[in-house]
Amino acid sequence: MRLRLMVLGTLFIALAALSQTPPDFATCFQDKTLRVDYFHVGDGKGEEITLDRLILGAAWAGSTKNLLDPFDNGRYFIKVYDVSGATLLYSRGFDAYFGEYRTTDAALKGIKRTYLESALIPFPKAKVLFTIEVRNKENKLQPLFKQEIDPADPAIRNEAPPRDVQVFDLLDNGDPHSKVDLAILAEGYAAGEGAKVRKDLQRFLGIFFSQEPYKSLKDRFNVRGVWRASEDSGISEPDRGIFKRTAAGCTFYSLQSERYVLTEEDRAVRDIAGCVPYDVVMIMLNTPRYGGGGIYNLYTTFSADNQWNEYVFLHEFGHGFGGLADEYYSSSTGYNDFYPAGLEPVEPNITALLHPPDVKWKALVTPGTPVPTPWEKADFDKMDSDYQMVRQALNEKIAKMMREGAPKADVEKAKAESERLSKEAADRMDAYFAKSKFAGRTGAFEGAGYSTTGLYRPMLDCIMFSKGAKPFCSVCRDRIAQVIKYLTE
Repeated sequence: MRLRLMVLGTLFIALAALSQTPPDFATCFQDKTLRVDYFHVGDGKGEEITLDRLILGAAWAGSTKNLLDPFDNGRYFIKVYDVSGATLLYSRGFDAYFGEYRTTDAALKGIKRTYLESALIPFPKAKVLFTIEVRNKENKLQPLFKQEIDPADPAIRNEAPPRDVQVFDLLDNGDPHSKVDLAILAEGYAAGEGAKVRKDLQRFLGIFFSQEPYKSLKDRFNVRGVWRASEDSGISEPDRGIFKRTAAGCTFYSLQSERYVLTEEDRAVRDIAGCVPYDVVMIMLNTPRYGGGGIYNLYTTFSADNQWNEYVFLHEFGHGFGGLADEYYSSSTGYNDFYPAGLEPVEPNITALLHPPDVKWKALVTPGTPVPTPWEKADFDKMDSDYQMVRQALNEKIAKMMREGAPKADVEKAKAESERLSKEAADRMDAYFAKSKFAGRTGAFEGAGYSTTGLYRPMLDCIMFSKGAKPFCSVCRDRIAQVIKYLTE
């Protein structure tokens, strides 16, 4: 009975929030940021959150008009209510490093991990109820954590920002409240590499605004670079025996994936990024190795000097900003059952197609295109599988050579071979898709979200599916534009 009452109470609050008048920023909040640091602890069987500390930040960078997240996206949701819990004042969906860890082999074996995470909310004028919700096995949000926050609490830390962070104003279109504010954090650049930081920042600024929908909506963005010099140049590559001391602690081999780059030093990232107003953090990695990562409404990472840096930069930003899913399904990951069978994913660009006539991007389907959409999948799978086997073997060979101290010339030769094979495989894929009957059409193509069957993507190809200089598919582009407009209107 107690559980039933709790569920009914939560449902009542949720329904009340949906029907309420939109909150007024000036009534509820000060034009400041409150950073809520907390520990996220658990394994594959369960999770819990404990509060760490509260930090007063600079002016609020987000919208003062749109305070309630309209996108049903993210494994977690921050929700801020008035102290009674009756009125929803602010919400934002997000994903978390722990949310990915919980699907790994280690987590499923019961190995608990602790991750420090942060939430940014506008600074309240009165006591509020800060909550975090998590999706259950049916993808429904349910309570995970709640904490009353008193803005008059003397324990709220009012710290000066780090004094050794350099700021680069790359694009200024005005008031942060009505713009998407991007902070590009330069990671793994040592004290003598300031010229490279500036050059790399300008290069990626150009790449970003060459892509739609960013190009057409450029006037809705502010972009700033932030750089705290690292002790070492480059970033850590544990699988290759390389360890670096860097400002944000980014590392390859996150979740035991050789190309995945994340950091567990969230506090360091927030301290550096907090030197500027930001809605989104992008971390530019000073490395020639292929890799990156993106977690929705957390941060994205991308290699600065690899041949695929343009692709990785835009692909990972699709994750971190648009909440887009990976559309590929053949490359190895550290996840297990990331998208459980029989459930519709919350991400906008993949679907379980549980009701084919009503595919969630129905309005964008090309007239005359069948759903599901037939394509030359068997031949593609054979071609891609052959390459993935070669790629994995070569990556393992390179890692072994470096750990065992092989001659540098031999290592560089193997790396060059890996890059050559990667480019050839991408070219074959592009040529293959160009010949397809359904190239350029929006439908529902089987194979997506790390699953060869049971999940579908909107188009044959997209920057969320394969490497290369290519556009977002129609569905991805549409969602990104929606998020931009939500943050700026």
